Order: sequence, then C-alpha cells, then structure tokens
Amino acid sequence: MAISYKDSGVDVEKGYEAVKLMKQHVKSTYTQGVLGDIGSFGGFFKMPDGMKEPVLVAGTDGVGTKLKYAIISGKHDTIGIDAVAMCVNDIVCQGAKPLFFLDYFATGSLSPEKVATVVSGIAEGCRQSGAALIGGETAEMPGFYPEGDYDIAGFAVGAVDRSKIINGSGIKEGDVLIGLKSSGIHSNGYSLVRKLFGEDISVLEKFDSELGAKPIDVLLTPTRIYVKSILSLIEKVHIKGIAHITGGGFIENIPRIFPEGIGCEIVKNSYEVPAVFRVMQKRAGISDSQIYNTFNMGIGMVVCVAESDVKATVSQLESTGEQCFVIGKTVKGSGVKIV
Repeated sequence: MAISYKDSGVDVEKGYEAVKLMKQHVKSTYTQGVLGDIGSFGGFFKMPDGMKEPVLVAGTDGVGTKLKYAIISGKHDTIGIDAVAMCVNDIVCQGAKPLFFLDYFATGSLSPEKVATVVSGIAEGCRQSGAALIGGETAEMPGFYPEGDYDIAGFAVGAVDRSKIINGSGIKEGDVLIGLKSSGIHSNGYSLVRKLFGEDISVLEKFDSELGAKPIDVLLTPTRIYVKSILSLIEKVHIKGIAHITGGGFIENIPRIFPEGIGCEIVKNSYEVPAVFRVMQKRAGISDSQIYNTFNMGIGMVVCVAESDVKATVSQLESTGEQCFVIGKTVKGSGVKIV
C-alpha cells in the first residue's frame, strides 16, 4: 500500500492555499527597493541610494512564549507585529533603516487561515517600520508541535552610512538617558508572566481590576515599533547611543551601549511604572533589581544624549507621537543602579 506525503501529515495543498491567502498582506509592505515577486527562490532588494559607504545591519529574533497567549485565546492577528518589532527595534539602535524582513512559521498541522492571519500581523509590523516582507518559510512538521501550537521568528536587514553608525563610543559621564514609553510587556519575560498569571482564560479574568483592563488584551498588546520615531530623531539630534529594552530589562540592555568605565543611575520615580509590572512584582515577591533585570518596566527604548541636547530630543520624540521621560544619567563605573 502506497503512503503519500499527505498520509505522513504534510498537506502541500494547504501550503499552496496559505501562500495564496497571504499574498495580499505581503504585497502591502513592498517598497521601491523590492525587485521581483513572491515565489522566487530568493528575495531581491536594491541597495538604497544616497549613502557614501552603506553598511548592512542584521538582526533576528522570535516572540518567545508570548505565543502561548495568542494560541489559547485564538487571537493571531497581532503576534506577527511582535516578531517584526523585536528585530527592527534592534537594528535601528545602530542607526540603521530597516530595508526588508523575512519570517519563519512552523506548526504541526497547517491551517492556511491561521498562517495568513499571523502574516497579516507581520505585514502590519513591516508597514510600521518601513521594511518590505520579501520572503519567508512556512514549515508543516507533524508530530513535532502539539495540536494548534506554532512558532514564529524573523530576520531583518537594514542599512546605515558607515559614518553615521551609532555605537555608544562617544558616551561619557554626565550624559542623559531618555526613556521612550513601552506599549506594555512587549515580548520578553513571558515564562515568568505565565507562571504568575497562568494559561487559563477564565483564571486570567480574575485580574481585571488589578490590571485595569482585560488581562488577555494587556498580555497580547503588541510590542511598540520605534523605528520611524528614532530615524526622525537621528536626523535632528546627535544621538550617542540607543538601547532596546528586551530580555534582561534595564540591567542587561542599557550597559550594552556604554564604553568601558561608564555606568548609569536610573531614577525609579522619574516616570509612572504601568500597573502590570507592579502587579507582577507583588505576585512574584521579587526585588527591584530582579524585576528591572527581567522586564522593560514601561520603557521600551532608551536614548543617550548630551545634557545640552535633552530639550531638543524630548521635543522631537513628542512630535512623532512618543511619550518620553528623562530617566537617568551616566556616571563613572559600570552597570545600572536603580535609585
């Protein structure tokens, strides 16, 4: 008796249907740099004009276990934004303009409609960041994932003129740190989030009053994409360093932009920490140093500028719709001190 590929759990017809459904979303992200169309073995993109010495900057990331909340709630239209955000927010920290994005979607049993919904979110993230979605991989892997589960990851490439690379090398004692408000938890720390809130929708509802909103909406709020605001800022103000606050929170990420011999002090009361972080700290019973080493605490991006540039920086960020706060300063030493 013959055994087909479909008998083994892989339905290529569903794969074709998924591609057909996602095409409109993919094409909505195309920019002038895109060459070719969906279906080629590789995606083509023309290098941008106007750079004297263009340097490519690449980043890759996933969404982690935040995916679990998308799966249990059946809400799949925003998780793709997170996948894009985690990559493009990283590369813009070096001053790079995102050019294109590639995605990876893997599941045990392919649902064309679900894949297309996830890709619609990826396309939205690409539109927000100005990156073109020029390719990807959809993998059906029977027996590898539990029923209904899936994973996504992404890869972004951007470009910056070599003379305009931002690497933190000019940061010195007395510079000022300005924090850009996050949209929520973003996409890091969800193993602890799931431990604290659980994975049962009916149980999550008990936290309505504490969080001030429907818990599943709080937990699935997409990661904010800062690309256009940061690129506009770079054109107007001299930015010494930029840190994307992801896994490891303030404690791990901010020092990544400092030269040797420089640390910083963060003023805890310089802005209002969103309720979800206060609730999690209380439920976990952990110290400030621990929670600031896990979550973004309401700040998704930190820019470092000279004291003389603070006013111009805040004004420019606010003009592009960002809420920002002066949260600290650089000092001699190392690491991050919460004061």
